[in-house]
Amino acid sequence: MSVALTRIGGEAALRAVVERFYDLVETDPAAHPLHRLHFRGHGLDHTRQAQFDYLCGFLGGRAYYRERFGHMNLREIHAHVPIRDADAMLWLETFDTALADCGMEGDTVDTFRATLRRAALLLVNDVPDWRAEADRISAERRACPGTAPPDGT
Repeated sequence: MSVALTRIGGEAALRAVVERFYDLVETDPAAHPLHRLHFRGHGLDHTRQAQFDYLCGFLGGRAYYRERFGHMNLREIHAHVPIRDADAMLWLETFDTALADCGMEGDTVDTFRATLRRAALLLVNDVPDWRAEADRISAERRACPGTAPPDGT
């Protein structure tokens, strides 16, 4: 029985999708809210590798993430991140674009998308959202030129 990772083209194909996804997060203005969520984390370089490691095991390949961190509990990984419905939907839309840009299609990819949707929606939470406060402070500082913007904006 082949694993989903093999059916989508193996680690090289997965790496290409993850890289494309984070390239979009870094460059597409529509995906800026996703980039912004990483401002208070480990940063995108760390996240690119962690995402690849996680998805490799998620798709039935080598569980690099579990080997590095001892678990693959998605809710625990994201417990500190304020994730709202709009964030989850934007993540899914951006990942779908990355899949399409990499020519990923077929039944396995459709199943992958459906599973990612369930996972993304499971992560929606009520963690206090620092973005609203950062936006308020930023607006106040723009009204008073000469002050530095706050972290996270």
